Amino acid sequence: MAQSHLSELDDVQEFIGFATNPAPLLVAQYERIAREEMQGLPFYHATMPIVAECTLFEDQWLGCVLTPWMLSLVVLPGPDQLWPVRSSSDRLALQLPCGNLTFMVGELPETGQLLSCSLMSPLDPHLGAEQGRALVSSTLKMLLSLPVQQGAGGVDLGRRRLFGARRSLGLGATES
Repeated sequence: MAQSHLSELDDVQEFIGFATNPAPLLVAQYERIAREEMQGLPFYHATMPIVAECTLFEDQWLGCVLTPWMLSLVVLPGPDQLWPVRSSSDRLALQLPCGNLTFMVGELPETGQLLSCSLMSPLDPHLGAEQGRALVSSTLKMLLSLPVQQGAGGVDLGRRRLFGARRSLGLGATES
């Protein structure tokens, strides 16, 4: 079980980033949620696997998560990152290579807060398991693809400040 990614620093709570890919931890948490909370709901797609893929993007973990009830994008703090604790349901607009997306602050018991952007909820009941797996990989690739049209305005390099500062050396994120 992973230790909490919250730390108390100068009376301000912050999230310590994940040193390694958090995808396996996300899968384990969503499997527990599926078993304990979602399985009996009418929109639960029983043949759909739980899949998570994450990759580092601008020092943050950017991922796509598929469950039997939804397809979502997630962002978690990367190695050497500190995120300020935010109120659940706060919204943050992020500029990704594919365009601007709005994420909501959410929380999972073992990873703590994460940013989430719902893409499909509930899932199409005709979507097969293999199609769902392929959708996760394709979605993650699409997120990091350059836009087809050039948008108006330049890139705001200041958006990196949304996630907070780098943590000082010696504070390690712990996962097990």
